Order: sequence, then structure tokens, then C-alpha cells
Amino acid sequence: MKTSDFDYLLPEELIAQSPPASRGASRLLVFHREKGRISHKSFSDIINLFDEGDLLVFNDTKVIPARLFGHKETGGRIELLLIREIEEDLWECMLKSSKGSKVGMTFSLGEGDDLIRALVVDRKEGSAIVKLSSAGGVKEMINKVGRMPLPPYVKRDAVKEDEERYQTIYASKEGAVAAPTAGLHFTPELMQGLKEKGVDSAMITLHVGPGTFQPVRVDDLENHRMHSEHFQISESVAKKINEVKERGGRVIAVGTTTVRTLESSNDKGKVLPNEGETDIFVRPGSRFNVVDCMITNFHLPKSTLFMLVSAFAGTANMKKVYEEAVLEKYRFFSYGDAMLII
Repeated sequence: MKTSDFDYLLPEELIAQSPPASRGASRLLVFHREKGRISHKSFSDIINLFDEGDLLVFNDTKVIPARLFGHKETGGRIELLLIREIEEDLWECMLKSSKGSKVGMTFSLGEGDDLIRALVVDRKEGSAIVKLSSAGGVKEMINKVGRMPLPPYVKRDAVKEDEERYQTIYASKEGAVAAPTAGLHFTPELMQGLKEKGVDSAMITLHVGPGTFQPVRVDDLENHRMHSEHFQISESVAKKINEVKERGGRVIAVGTTTVRTLESSNDKGKVLPNEGETDIFVRPGSRFNVVDCMITNFHLPKSTLFMLVSAFAGTANMKKVYEEAVLEKYRFFSYGDAMLII
């Protein structure tokens, strides 16, 4: 398979630059795999597409304000994007410096009394290992001076609204630098309505890293290596999912991150409680042992996420779906509209 097999034409004006006026006000494209049928609805209609006994699995990761700005001690501006905490106050980061960076370089993030001191202790391909310190506590200062790390295709700076809207309502475990965006459409009212209908829910965790936005840089997909991300499935959640599967209910993954987590930790369809790192690359030819349905947004051309939904529903089908989404002027990517594949 070639990366070019997963290209499609997308007018730039369809890339959503801001969230909809209210959470949950997105449109919903429904693709019925068995009949190859497409229907168009509002996201709130999704409650009518699930049955009592179905299980929605959400990713409860929480986006941290991972984008920080400052100055090097030797002069020059620097921008830092946190990727993951290796151990307390030791972070893998992406650095953008006006005058380059190297091991031993020191810099300050924030202003005035709200300062974080930083020391580059190691370099990796595409990232750096940085030791952070602050009199006010590193995590406290990150939350105070950091900005939400909006995706690179959102061509504006983060504003106050993004602190709420680039976060799911059920986010609880800090560690992501990108939102699991399929979950952004859910409101408390919709969650309650699903519960009253008898549709159960469960939470897994996968801390989404910046690699989710990285382009595939090889022509042959066999040579592509996915970024690694930390995930966790508790024993109680694994048990709940397995019980639903055993009694014939559907497991509905909310987002590609949930799909990757569930398909990373199962034995012939039986979900295993687990915590660790996953770099699973789901593409056409991959088997789906757990997930029966998927809620997702519309993804970038030639991206691993478009490859994942193509694996689930068929590449030709997804190209047809995306062509119709463009014709119907759906909003694309993180702040865009949603799709349900059933």
C-alpha cells in the first residue's frame, strides 16, 4: 500500500478554525457499512442510532496547556511543546528556537514571578529531553502560563474559549497534547439521554501525542512507524466490554484513539486490562477484534487516521463518503463535524 492511495481533495475553506457555536451542534454523517448507505443527521440524533445494551467507550484523557513561550539565557526567543513527562519534572519536548538549541542550553518560560526554568539534558530525533523547575511548582506553572496546543491546521492562536472547547466534558486524566476530538460533540444532556435509554458507557485512557498530526513521510506504508502513546484499560472496564461482547451488544468506540487502545490490548476479541505504550498502526488489512461501530471526525488526507477509518469501512467506501462530505460542505478536522460508521 502506498501513502498516495489515501489522498483526497479537500477545499481549505472546509477546515474548521473554531468550534461550533454550542457544543453538540455539529452535523453527523452516518455510513452504514452493510448497505454502503450514507445518511445525514445532526449529532444529537445519534441517540436514536444506538440500542439498549450497547456500550460507548470514551477516552478520558485531558489536554494540558502544553504550549509554552520564553527566552534563552543567551538571548533569543524559544517555543516549547510538551510531549510527555518521563519522570517528575523531566519532559520530552519539541523545541522551536530562534537561534537553535543544544544540550546544556538553559531558558526561562513565562514572565515575572510565573517562571519555569528549563535545562536541555539530552536530544532525540525531533525532540529534546528538558528538566523543568519552578519555585511555584512545575505543574502549577504549566497550568498558569501554558496555552492550549491547537492543531497546526488551526491557523490562529489559542483563546480563552479553547480552554473549554478543546476538551471533552469527561476529560479527567491529564497527559494529552491533542484532544480526542470525536468526544468534543458530547454534552451532559446527550450523555444523560443515552444512559436513560440503556446505552452504557466506559472510560479508557490514551494520552494523545503530537505525532497524531505528523505526516506520513514514506511512500510504502510498510516502512512507516507510528509514534508511541501511553494507554490504560482498567480491570473493571475490560470486564464490562467483554460482558457486552458476550451477550451480543455493540461496542462503539468514540474516536480513533479509543479504537487504537482497544485493538492494542485484546486476545481474540477479549479485552485485557493493561497499562503501557502502544504504537499500533491500524491500516487496511488490519483486523478489528473488539470495535463494532466508530464515532470519529473527518481526517487529513494521507494521514494514519484516514487509513484507520479506511481499514474499518473500506478505502473505496471512505473516499466515497469523504467526497460526499465535501459536496455537502461538512466541517473537517478537530473542530469539525462528526461521522458514525455502523
